Amino acid sequence: MNAALAELKRRLAEVHDLQQVTLAMEWDQLVMMPHGGAEVRAEQLATMNGLAHERFTDPEVGRLLEELRPFEESLDPDSDDASLVRVARRDWEKASRVPTELTAEITRVASGAQEVWAEARARSDYALFRPWLDRNLELRHRYIDCFDPEAEVYDILLDDYEPGMKTAEVRAVFDRIKPELIALAAEVASPDEPAFMRGPFPEAEQERLSRYVVEHFGANWNNFRLDRTVHPFCSSFATTDIRMTTRYSETDLHSLFGSMHECGHGLYEHGVDPALERTPLCSGVSSGLHESQSRLWENLVGRSAPFWRWLYPTFEAAFPAVMTDVTADDLYRAVNRVEPSFIRVDSDEVTYGLHVIVRFELEQELIAGTVTTADLPEAWNARYADYLGVEVPNDQVGVLQDIHWSFNGFGYFPTYQLGNVISVQIWEKLVEAVPDVDAQIEAGEFAELGAWLRSNVYALGRRFTPQETIERVTGSALDAEPYLRYLQTKYGAGVAA
Repeated sequence: MNAALAELKRRLAEVHDLQQVTLAMEWDQLVMMPHGGAEVRAEQLATMNGLAHERFTDPEVGRLLEELRPFEESLDPDSDDASLVRVARRDWEKASRVPTELTAEITRVASGAQEVWAEARARSDYALFRPWLDRNLELRHRYIDCFDPEAEVYDILLDDYEPGMKTAEVRAVFDRIKPELIALAAEVASPDEPAFMRGPFPEAEQERLSRYVVEHFGANWNNFRLDRTVHPFCSSFATTDIRMTTRYSETDLHSLFGSMHECGHGLYEHGVDPALERTPLCSGVSSGLHESQSRLWENLVGRSAPFWRWLYPTFEAAFPAVMTDVTADDLYRAVNRVEPSFIRVDSDEVTYGLHVIVRFELEQELIAGTVTTADLPEAWNARYADYLGVEVPNDQVGVLQDIHWSFNGFGYFPTYQLGNVISVQIWEKLVEAVPDVDAQIEAGEFAELGAWLRSNVYALGRRFTPQETIERVTGSALDAEPYLRYLQTKYGAGVAA
């Protein structure tokens, strides 16, 4: 092996290890850590992230990357080594602009802010969280100042989650779908929830059912965990160590869909080519591609009629008290009922995108200073009244519902809706390759579906850019039209009738 490449790989593996240990500490904070550990944990995380950043931005890494340019040019551009050097160089050039001290401070404040956010959310007390949000915004502006925006300042933040994507591109997609979503929601909304959908659904049975479903999807308990948390998420410490989380309420089934959603993330990380372990290539290529997989398993599989015909007997056995005279078709219609609501993660397929668009618009305004943190709850509530037609009763189900601004995740939110769009593009190609996929789902057989996704999406890791990955898988660039056709076909045809 080329000596410079071997040394680069050694250094990158150390950085990757530090980053994954930091991620494990963050998972522990949100799932297992007692509240009293928060202050010290913030310092620990700041130290670890600072060390990882310092190791990665070492000038010697830059020198190795420069030395490898002729070697890289001699390689097949699709090869693992060429991809590794290319991706590492992009990451290094970006990270090197940011001082280690700023990276550590962002981590330190985010850790503390998440603890305060959880308390503020429980108490519906935005005033408690607001000083931390102000601090996060100040740090985010210091981060932005490390770069020279080509067009819009928000491009810098978006690039952290969707490399190469521009704000104008996202805006064009959202401008195309927003009026369609508003009109479709108004047309098909059904405010009358069937009584059986309010339970009670005992938590123990919900957990058992969630585990049953994700096992069939491809999760195995030698490599996966499923735990409880305030805001569901999935972390991957290695392709062999996947941590899913969910939350339960006996009056709804959101835990089941949350578990399917997080399983989609986990299957993506688990399916990355093991040869890429301990390198910058060993993860999903972007948040948008990641969300395409969580939404694909949650919605295109988990809200489909074949899925509910398969799950119905198990579901009926789990909750016999609420299933009297309820058919599989009743369940299918109920879990696809459209009703504008307050909570993004619990929303239906039609209105979900509107939740994301609200956040995308408000984030840009917060960064630009046209909306202040003092104005934010009012601006949030006004947007919900305008787009979703609902009056937000309190900040717990309003501006405090999501964890992202507490961990300084500005730029993350739009990738959720990009994921919805990409999921349907990928699904159309999957159906071409596996034309009897509906019959397989109805039989509870998900292996061929999962194998196609692993081969065509997951195994690639970060070998290619998000845009290149989408085109390799679907044959086209990002395109909102398949997504809109899917919604119109499913909901415009009266799925909830």
